[in-house]
Amino acid sequence: MANTSSAKKAARKIVTRTAVNKNRRSRMRTFLRKVEEAIAAGDQAVAAAALRAAEPELMRAAQKGVVHKNTASRKVSRLAHRVKVLGA
Repeated sequence: MANTSSAKKAARKIVTRTAVNKNRRSRMRTFLRKVEEAIAAGDQAVAAAALRAAEPELMRAAQKGVVHKNTASRKVSRLAHRVKVLGA
């Protein structure tokens, strides 16, 4: 257990930050799942719309430090490619 007041405050901050990051990660995954489901269903219009909604969420998560920016860019790129192939 934390002994000093600064360590106790740090512990409180960690709990808060963990909860915020967990919420952000969950939100990001929800948007990704919607794109994946649309791709699985084979509906390009819905998949493209879901991708347009998911991209800002992914980039926001990267900006806030939930995921690395290259990870977010890679996920967006791969999803965009899969949506594009769906239409062909």
